[in-house]
Amino acid sequence: MAAKGPSSSRPIAQNERRRRRRCKITQLMCIRPTDPHRPQFEDVRGTHSVSRDGVYFQTDLASYELGMRLFVTLPFTENPTAVNREYLAEVTRLEPIKTGAYGVGIKLLMEIGPPRPTPPSPRSGRK
Repeated sequence: MAAKGPSSSRPIAQNERRRRRRCKITQLMCIRPTDPHRPQFEDVRGTHSVSRDGVYFQTDLASYELGMRLFVTLPFTENPTAVNREYLAEVTRLEPIKTGAYGVGIKLLMEIGPPRPTPPSPRSGRK
């Protein structure tokens, strides 16, 4: 008789440190350094995978360093009526990729302020 469900005897990878499951979705985000003394950049990228408190993406910028603090707007759109959420994040993983790009893992530390409200429509306030 075959057992149903996943096997509990499956080995767990020794280098796996994630606490939460990841979803392989692509959302546009905008990344900026928090330190005003560092060279400033704005990196608009799509996510590779996302969890509740972390994001992994690929970039061609060599500006990222482990421990670097970032402002991350996720999801990001320039539409003035969209609700963009901004987070304080920290680079926790940095790996070179064969293509010459870099894989970057960031931990979302906290949301910064409330989401930007949607402006009222021109019809509101009219009778």
